[in-house]
Amino acid sequence: MLHRMEFGVTKDGEKASRFLLENGNGVSVEVSDFGALVLSILVPDRQGKKRDVVLGYGTLMDYYNNEAAFGAYIGRNANRIAGTKVTIEGSEYLLDANDNENNLHSGFNRSHDKFYQSKTGQNAEGDFVEFRRNSPHMEQGFPGALEQKIRYTLTDKNEFVIDYEIVSDRTTVVNPTNHSYFNLDGHESGTVLRHDMKIYSDEMLEINEDMIPTGRILGVADTPFDFRQKKQIGKDIDAEHLLLRIARGYDHSYVFANDRKLKKVAKLYGANSGIMMEVFSDLCGLQVYTGNFLNGQKGKDGAVYEQRSGVCFETQFYPNSCKEPKFPSSVLPAHEVFKSKTVYQFHTQ
Repeated sequence: MLHRMEFGVTKDGEKASRFLLENGNGVSVEVSDFGALVLSILVPDRQGKKRDVVLGYGTLMDYYNNEAAFGAYIGRNANRIAGTKVTIEGSEYLLDANDNENNLHSGFNRSHDKFYQSKTGQNAEGDFVEFRRNSPHMEQGFPGALEQKIRYTLTDKNEFVIDYEIVSDRTTVVNPTNHSYFNLDGHESGTVLRHDMKIYSDEMLEINEDMIPTGRILGVADTPFDFRQKKQIGKDIDAEHLLLRIARGYDHSYVFANDRKLKKVAKLYGANSGIMMEVFSDLCGLQVYTGNFLNGQKGKDGAVYEQRSGVCFETQFYPNSCKEPKFPSSVLPAHEVFKSKTVYQFHTQ
């Protein structure tokens, strides 16, 4: 089932809506045409009680101050670009320096406080809501008028599916992601340090002091970053390791095959709820971020989000992949269509 409800009025005067997707298993997902945001995901726990497993805010206006990017669609480029300049087809473009001297999530002019046109429907997978917006040429500093389509689908298999379809009239950088913070015991339940996590990767990217990849790919064996067998997030998060100290915890990119095939990349287990989530992606990178810079944000239902209250699984190209020649490139040729799929599937044990 799909329901549409009011969500308030934007600063530009548009009437925003909330869209509730529900399946027959008691799972529901709520999204908005403001920011293409994911507002809530409710999943029954082992006792049948529904728990909202993503962090977020209670009102539309709260999301204008969403520096943490709760539930955000991140476009044009997710993650970090070294410095403030990117060269595309011989032309240099200047970006915002919003993360020390580097660019993070495309700068100050974020995609998650824009208004998107919406379309609802049903296909073989389930009910969906599709959001569309044209990002004008040079918005966020990148070239090209960018047609963005983000489709959210909820299936009867308890899969929350995100489909991206993006095309530009000029060669540009395209590397979108979703920035939802998951806490499978419920968004208001404290830290995720007792959650078990599994990551289906043998390798990760080395970063420098500014959290920019050096270009080196490291093996995870015998390091705190080894989640090939499930272990508690908190077990090694404060270990004495330079890459952990730089990020204040986990905020690192794991490496997968660049074959554009949908594959399982991660699994998360709630500490108390019995809820488990599997993550699938067709991209080569997975940024795992444990909310290290949360610092008491006041969220929905009176919740307060302290450090490490949620974990993000950001499916994407590698950070700085538009500038690092060793990495699969996130530069999209003019008029070529970028498509990608991410799936978050929920189970109750």
